[in-house]
Amino acid sequence: MGIGEDIQGALSDEILATAIGDAWRLAEVELLDSVVRISDEIQKLEALRVKLVGAVDHRCAVDALGFPNVKMWLASKALLEVGAAGRIVMLGRGLRHQPEIAEKFYATTISAEHAALVMKFCERPPKGMPREALDDCRNALLLATSGPTANTDAVRAVITRLERIFESDDPPPSEDTELNEFHACKTLNGRMAVKGDLDAVAGEMLLSALSGLSAPRPAQDGTKDDRTPGQRRADGFVELLRRYLDSGIAGEEGGERPHVSLHVNIRDLAEHTADSARGEEGAGAATDGGLFAVDRVAWTEWMGPLSIRTTRLLSCDSIYTPIVLDDDGAPLDLGASTRTVTKRQRKALVARDRGCAFPGCGAPPSWCEGHHIIHWSEGGPSNMDNLVLLCGFHHRLLHHSDWEIEMGADRHPTFIPPQQVDWERKPIPAHNRAGPPAS
Repeated sequence: MGIGEDIQGALSDEILATAIGDAWRLAEVELLDSVVRISDEIQKLEALRVKLVGAVDHRCAVDALGFPNVKMWLASKALLEVGAAGRIVMLGRGLRHQPEIAEKFYATTISAEHAALVMKFCERPPKGMPREALDDCRNALLLATSGPTANTDAVRAVITRLERIFESDDPPPSEDTELNEFHACKTLNGRMAVKGDLDAVAGEMLLSALSGLSAPRPAQDGTKDDRTPGQRRADGFVELLRRYLDSGIAGEEGGERPHVSLHVNIRDLAEHTADSARGEEGAGAATDGGLFAVDRVAWTEWMGPLSIRTTRLLSCDSIYTPIVLDDDGAPLDLGASTRTVTKRQRKALVARDRGCAFPGCGAPPSWCEGHHIIHWSEGGPSNMDNLVLLCGFHHRLLHHSDWEIEMGADRHPTFIPPQQVDWERKPIPAHNRAGPPAS
């Protein structure tokens, strides 16, 4: 069936019934066949959409669209993100000038992603390639993209071989470092949006660095890691940043090693309670201490305001410098910088806890931070009976949930779960103190 034929008519009553919810009635062979047939129809509809969007891009003016461009119009009408709509527009626009590729794509023998790859190669061929070689190169790429077993890595491998054959002094696009971009922008809700486009070598370094840090970490009893791949990569990226800053290899900035710098009123840090977190009268109002003495708000140098709850988490294992300010916010006295958890204490924590002490975790010590059971700003001492080693995830969990820690008679930490986990709140031994799981 060609792209211009009646697509709806190809969807039999059986397939439509399957889509509506009668899949359980089908035998396995019928079920598998239905999925393949539905996928074929989706491919045809996708190809038809690209063709029609290409025509819209060629013919329809802004006044007919009612939007600044076609991708904005398509995104608003088709429940697509602007980026996804833009890729459809660019493919439809490019295929108007690439009839050989368009023929294969509209016949649904190659995918949209592979058509875009071949199109980009033909639009920007290697500078050392003579014009008469373009047809043969295009045919080789179309052959590599044809059929259900075609995959992107294989297509890219053919592109790389062709670029090597016609090698010039200019690097191929996949290896051109001048095309690299990295954007990090603060969002309106105080988060950080990251977007980048890296060359193949930089991408390989990034994925290699994240590989071990973003691997699933099942619990001791075999429970699967419930984080999504995106969450695991985000956690791995944060851990990568933490290790880099902790390593001391970043040089100096403003006379100091770059790290997370935090300004907070020590009274707010010590007196913060659940009630004040919900916002008592006067919360957030400026005090006589100036910008960095706003009640119940801490400040970071790059990202701005930070909640006291997260500030307490960061201050568990940090270097703090007391500064006395006058009523106008001018410094009167600067105290000595002090670590809340010293290097010697950290070595002792590693010897005792052997990694994250949270039950069932056991993340390696290099992934862990020192946590004060009673916060040091509330008078909690920085000694072994008030410290425990936790990975970043469980450190955040302890600060943002009803889990509690008590030091046992054996001077090892025990964990008290919240009632929604265990109604009786029975203490659970630290990870390295737990016996083998029950069979």
